[in-house]
Amino acid sequence: MFATKNLSPQKLSAFTAAVVSLPEGLAFYFIKEKWWVGLLATALTFIGAYFLIRFVLEWFIYRKIKLIYKFIYQTKATKREEMYYKYILPQKSIDEVREDVENWAKQQKAELEVLQQNEAYRREFLQNLAHEFKTPIFAIQGYVDTLLGGAMHNPETQQRFLQNTAKNVDRMVTLVSDLDEISKLESGEQPLYKENFIIQDLIREVFETLSIHASQKRIHYSIKKGCESPITVFADKEKIRQVVNNLVENAIKYGKAEGQITASIYNTDGKRVLIEFSDDGIGIAEEHLPRIFERFYRTDRGRSRDVGGTGLGLAICKHIIEAHKQSMHVRSKLDIGTTIGFTLAGKKD
Repeated sequence: MFATKNLSPQKLSAFTAAVVSLPEGLAFYFIKEKWWVGLLATALTFIGAYFLIRFVLEWFIYRKIKLIYKFIYQTKATKREEMYYKYILPQKSIDEVREDVENWAKQQKAELEVLQQNEAYRREFLQNLAHEFKTPIFAIQGYVDTLLGGAMHNPETQQRFLQNTAKNVDRMVTLVSDLDEISKLESGEQPLYKENFIIQDLIREVFETLSIHASQKRIHYSIKKGCESPITVFADKEKIRQVVNNLVENAIKYGKAEGQITASIYNTDGKRVLIEFSDDGIGIAEEHLPRIFERFYRTDRGRSRDVGGTGLGLAICKHIIEAHKQSMHVRSKLDIGTTIGFTLAGKKD
């Protein structure tokens, strides 16, 4: 059976002209009773109908389709595109044009969903930002108002309130500093000064720096057995020190008393090095894992604020690692512990 689903304008014109011209030719044949008259009538009618129908299709229908194409691509046509619109597009069938428009609609829908997600993320970020600033600002306002209201004449109260005010000011300064760092990392304004260095040495330095905090909770730290052999990485040493410091600090904050923090280092494929930090602390619920690298995201807002921090540490870590063209990952289970790791480029000759 003759398929008409994907006919081009030319084929559609020819098919329609044939349908019109055949009855016309048969009519002339029966009236004149001469076969050549019927054949001539058929041919003339076919030619006339073909060009008329094609003209109508291309100049009226496909003209509108071209406008749709120009609209969905939202560009001013170049000479090459004009050639496409004039000669190539009319060769397409209506169904092919429909498929193009449907694909465009799907693309627009996907882009709209991304915009909606970004808008939701922006709103949540602004809400969290306002909340993070509001807490220390209201605290400072309360202390200052109390002092101005007469508490200033009490030396003991004055000293305590000023100390608390200073702590909240320090928190705001840290928050602004972290936000500024993330902004610079995102915009690429913070250059990376890469060099070769032994990652185990850097980890031991961070362990030593945070040893006082770890000892307060009697938490032990070590490099995993079998991972002590020196492995050289090529990265910005001070930026990676910041990442390692943040991950170890978090392991101490959320670790259990008399717990263990273990660093693991693996040379994966000769090109990349995998560094992981594992603890046996409180862990993170599965539903929170995809979002822990977001700014201000806290799995438990009250508890997280009690142990300090701006809620930007892991976001900064992620940006630093991504600036190195590498990635971070996390594995965790409640009451079992957490492992957070990242990759770095191996030694560069």
